[in-house]
Order: sequence, then structure tokens, then C-alpha cells
Amino acid sequence: MKRISVALLLYFLIIAGVKAQTSTVRKAMASFEEAQVHLNDNHYVEAIAALKEAVKADPAFQNAILQLAELNRRIKSYEEAKGYYRKAIELNAQPEPRMYYGLGECELFSGDYPNALQHLSLFISKYPGNDPAFLARAKKYQKDCEFAIEAIKTPQQYEPVNLGPQINTAYRDYFPAITADNETLIFSRNIDGNEDFFLSKKANNEWATALPLSSKINTPQFNEGAQSISPDGLYLFFTGCNRPNGLGRCDIYVSHKEGNNWGEPFNLGAPVNSAYWESQPAISPDGNTLYFVSNRPGGIGGYDIWKSNLNGEGEWSAPVNLGPEINTPYDENTPFLHADGKTLYFSSDGWPGMGNKDIFISRMLDNGHWSAPLNMGYPINTFNEESGLIVSPNGSSAFFSSNLKDGYGDMDIYQFKLPVDKQPLPVTYVKGVVRDKESRNFLDARVQVVNLLTKSTAYNDFTAKENGEFLAVMPIGANYAFNASADGYLFYSENYELGPGSRTQPFLLEINLERLKPGNNMVLRNIFFDTNEYRLLPASVTELGTLIELLKNNQTLEIEIQGHTDNVGNDLQNEKLSLNRAKAVYDELIVQKIDPSRLTFKGYGESKPIAGNDTEEKRKQNRRTSFLITKI
Repeated sequence: MKRISVALLLYFLIIAGVKAQTSTVRKAMASFEEAQVHLNDNHYVEAIAALKEAVKADPAFQNAILQLAELNRRIKSYEEAKGYYRKAIELNAQPEPRMYYGLGECELFSGDYPNALQHLSLFISKYPGNDPAFLARAKKYQKDCEFAIEAIKTPQQYEPVNLGPQINTAYRDYFPAITADNETLIFSRNIDGNEDFFLSKKANNEWATALPLSSKINTPQFNEGAQSISPDGLYLFFTGCNRPNGLGRCDIYVSHKEGNNWGEPFNLGAPVNSAYWESQPAISPDGNTLYFVSNRPGGIGGYDIWKSNLNGEGEWSAPVNLGPEINTPYDENTPFLHADGKTLYFSSDGWPGMGNKDIFISRMLDNGHWSAPLNMGYPINTFNEESGLIVSPNGSSAFFSSNLKDGYGDMDIYQFKLPVDKQPLPVTYVKGVVRDKESRNFLDARVQVVNLLTKSTAYNDFTAKENGEFLAVMPIGANYAFNASADGYLFYSENYELGPGSRTQPFLLEINLERLKPGNNMVLRNIFFDTNEYRLLPASVTELGTLIELLKNNQTLEIEIQGHTDNVGNDLQNEKLSLNRAKAVYDELIVQKIDPSRLTFKGYGESKPIAGNDTEEKRKQNRRTSFLITKI
């Protein structure tokens, strides 16, 4: 034969290990030879039919039985394959060890774990070991059996619910992606072989009928799929295959939502894309790290998970393999990084599981390494292939695609309650719009959220004039500085203290920016001092940077820096403390090359409260640093 299917490799290995056997029955041999012609053309269904005729004519025709076993294994008809393997073993006084391997694999992939463990162990004990990779896979299967037998004893709570006819159809609906506010769902739908994106918005806590995403992204001649949406819903990373501008068979593309419309997608190019296969992107919540799957050289297995970082110039770095903490000598795919920025869900057939690809969870540790992947458990994982799981922003639910009995046709999208120990870390978000205070028009404004502990930027993007919208994720466990700024306006400042155990309800804002005018005053909510001290704390750097940028962009702007206290303590002490705090800001601005002639400072003590002083929360509002525009 000129072409030999990889699926028949095991068959030829077994035949090489036993005495070649033909049939003395002429009809059996004729049917067997007919089957070989079909195999040469990779026509498996016809080959199976001919081989069945051969076995019918000669029930002891071992070569035909072995081919039937292998072909059924190839087309994943495991129950049929198991019967033929057992028959082949019965016909041999000393079965070739690889027969046990084939039988064990079919038993594993059909959930018959005790028998699979028995036959794979027999293979391992009898195999001469001249193919280390073959033996390693058998031992891997053995571990799968051992894991599965124990996992079935402690099943996870699992009650999948179909998302309903607004989302699912008679076509294949799959690979969901959801925004951080849980209000926008984007998924793939395959209609007559063409794969496009569809979008549904939530209204009154129900999903609306899904509509095509955008004609700028969906195409009639190419397939679009395996997407990742940024938490704010403004960036869609997806996989495009066999496109004219592609670097390899499949590449990663991105489209930016410009106001209410999606922009033309563009290929991320090298070094993310290559001459190899890049697919299944997963963007981090801050937009700075892209995880994806590739079979490029330098990996650990066939398909590995890689990552690339976005630098300050807007360029993606050379991809780095996630290494043996995540990847195995086998395949890993469908990564999903939760909005907490630390919890990674992915599928793998390399870590101990239920037999095929299972879904795993791993968390990024404080040192940047990944925890040992944890199998999501049974029956979330089964002997079938599980992949493409995503988790809701609040961490309580997971979404996935499957072909279950209550579906609307082909594959449907489902959700289920996630076991508590498999849930990500808690997050919240701040969402809103930015307007001009006077005209009420939406603004093209920069919105920035900074983790005050790590100084890392959690969000940095611009709103659009069409809608002024923004959404920024804030994982619980840190304090954040929030700023919104636009040319010609005072910036808006807010501070969010989100230590462990903090609220996860979202913060909803309507920000009305004021134009730069004399007399306008704003509070700097991210300037920090220790109690009764006037030395600026390091966490103040972010807010100071925003103020410095405002002054440098408006060279004629002059301000008075103001310090304020609550009513605790005597008036003189409070006035002195507020003065020294205002001066500390003044001094830092001078260090940063701001002309002293544009700056003054004053301490007002407790004389200008903006809230009462009867509670600690109100007193905290009064302890503040602000500035007043004195000239423009």
C-alpha cells in the first residue's frame, strides 16, 4: 500500500509480533483483500464492512479480527473494538502484549476502568520495552485508571442547565465567552460548515436572542472561532485559519470595539503567530498577557500553552512556554484565565484524569509559578473529551459546550454550579460612563486602575465618544487607585479598599468631568499619609503622577494644594498637620520639575469639612488632600 493510516500502526506492530496468519477460506481472503483496497484510500466504513464479511466467512481469521479491532478503535467505536480485541486474545494461546494495550485503551475510553487497569497492567508486565514512548503512554493510562476509580467514589455536584433557545439552536453552538459584568455572551455557531460569532445581551436577567456579532469579523469564506473577550468587552481575540494574511495554518487575530461597532480584525503577527499552529487565545484581565495554544518548536508536548506579554510600546514579546508546571509530553489546550488574573482552567490528556482530555484548574502563586494542576473531578470530567470551560466573573458558575440529551440539536451551551473548591478568587469591578459635566456629552477619556500594593496597572484604556463606557476588574485582596481623565478637564479620583473579605458587588459610576476653570476644586483620593504624619507614602505615587501629567499638559495652569483634617485633636495641631501634608505634595511636584511659581499650598485643618465628623467613615472623608485651580 502507498498510504498506511496511522490508526493501523498498532495493528502492524501486533502482526509483526505474532505469526502472520491468513485464511484458507477463499471468500474470507477475497473480502480481506477488498478491505485492504479500501484502507489504501482511507475508506474506513467500507473497509470495516469487507472485514466483517471476511470474519463471517472465517470466524478464526485473526488478521481480519485485529484490523476490525484497530479500525473501530480509530473511529472511536470502542464497544465494537473491545469485542474484536477479546476475540483476538481468545484465539491466541500467548497473545501479543499489544493486544492488551489496544483492549485497555478502548476500555479506558469507554469508562470501563477496572478492566482497563487489568489489561494495561498485563501489557506493561509483558511488553519487552523496546519503545519507551509506547510504554510511557501505557503507564500514563494506568494512572488514569487508578485516578478514575477513586474519583468516581467521590462525585462532584454537577447539574448542567441548557442556556435555552435564545442561545442554542439546531446548529452547533459552542465555545462561550462572557464579559466581567456577566451581561454579554459571545459564542461560536457553525452553520453548514461556516463558523461565525454570535452575541447575546442579558435583559431582565435573561439572555436575549443571539445575533451575528459583526460583518467586519464574521466572514462567509473563513471560519472564526476559539475566542476570548476582554473583561470590559472591548477586545475580541480569536482564531482565524487559512486566511491570506496568515503566517501559519491558524493564527490569532484581535478586533477592538470602537464605540458601538467592532473594528476590522488584524493579525497579531510575529512573534505570537508563526508558521505553525496558534489558536485558542485567552487574554488576562489587565490585557497585558496573552495565553494561547501552539505546536511550535520548543514545547514539551504536541500542543502546549504559551504566553506573550504586551510591553510599554504595545508590542507582544516572544512567547514563553508555561513549562512542566502546566504542560506535559501530551496535549494541553483551551486555556481560560479568570478575571481574578490568577486562576487558569485548561484541558489536558497528559495529567491523570478520566481517560481522554479532562479539565484542570491551576492557580498562579505569589512567586509567579503555577500550582500543581487539579482535576475538576467526576462527573464534570468523564471518559469523553472535556474542554472549552469558562467560569463566570463571580466564580459561581461554569459554562461549557456539550451534546446532552436535552439539547436543541447539535452541540449546545450549558452552565452548572461550580464546586466551591474549584472556584476562582473573588473579584469585583467598577463600571460606568464618563461625560462632560455641563454638556452631558460622552467623553473620550482615559480610565486607569492601579493596584496600590504592587504598583501594577489593572486597567488602562480609553472610553469612546459614542458611549463613554468603561469596565475594569478589581480582584479582591488589594487597594486600588482609580482615575479618569480627559484633555482640558479636571481628572476624577477614587480609591477602592478591597482587602480580603471585601464586598464583591460592583461599583457603578457616572463620572462628570469638569473643564479646567479657576475656582474648580478636586479631592486627591489616592494621596496617603500615616496617622498624624506628613511623609507621603509610596502608594501616593500613582495619583501624584496623574497630577503631574495634568500640570505638564497644561503649562499655564496654577493651583493651590490644600490639606484638610477631621476634628480629632486641637485646632492648632490640625492646621499644622494639614499644612505640612499640603507642603509634602508641593515639594514632590517641585522635585518632578513643576515650576514653583505655578504652585502654592495651604493647610485648612478642620475648617472645611465635606462630611460630618460623627462617624469614622465621615471623618475619613474629611481627612483629605485637594487642589484648587487658581489660574488657567
